[in-house]
Amino acid sequence: MTDPRLPAQIEFALEIDKLKRVIRRNNLMDGSRRENDAEHSWYVGMLAMVLGEHAPPGTDLDRVVAMLLVHDLVEIDAGDTFIYDPVAVAAQVEAERAAADRIFGLLPADQGVRLRALWDEFEERRTPEARFAKALDRFAPILANHRNDGGTWPLHKITARQVLEKVKIIEEGSPALGEYAVRLVELSVGRGHLSS
Repeated sequence: MTDPRLPAQIEFALEIDKLKRVIRRNNLMDGSRRENDAEHSWYVGMLAMVLGEHAPPGTDLDRVVAMLLVHDLVEIDAGDTFIYDPVAVAAQVEAERAAADRIFGLLPADQGVRLRALWDEFEERRTPEARFAKALDRFAPILANHRNDGGTWPLHKITARQVLEKVKIIEEGSPALGEYAVRLVELSVGRGHLSS
């Protein structure tokens, strides 16, 4: 007999495949094309495992990885928001909450509640795990833009001051990664890839 939960879980699995079609602003490290949300989620999950020693002591890295795997699922409905667009960022909260209700609601209740709680925790940044996860989410585009001769920064006329505002969230989750991000911004300015 088929498990009655299976159809809902399969529907969810089919739905989250759509994350591969959500294109982000950042390019891949080799600059060949823009990355998609699924690639980003995998990448920051891997960063959590590799850079975990720079998380606050006692941080549950498995929980961080789980948060990073679910953190952008809402963009299936809400789309990717350009972090330097204040109007889009203001509208993002409501759109993403509605998306979370729908997407996590596809699962059997216990699983939906568990994954939604991870997403809420990431958004609220109240735990060391959420702050570290958010730090990695913010760190990855800075690293990519630095590696790509400024990447999207010159295209959108982003200044070092704007990027350093975003570094505050990195510092909140990992002082060491925050310090490294500041250095990347300074190097990018020095190379002329980011205006001061």
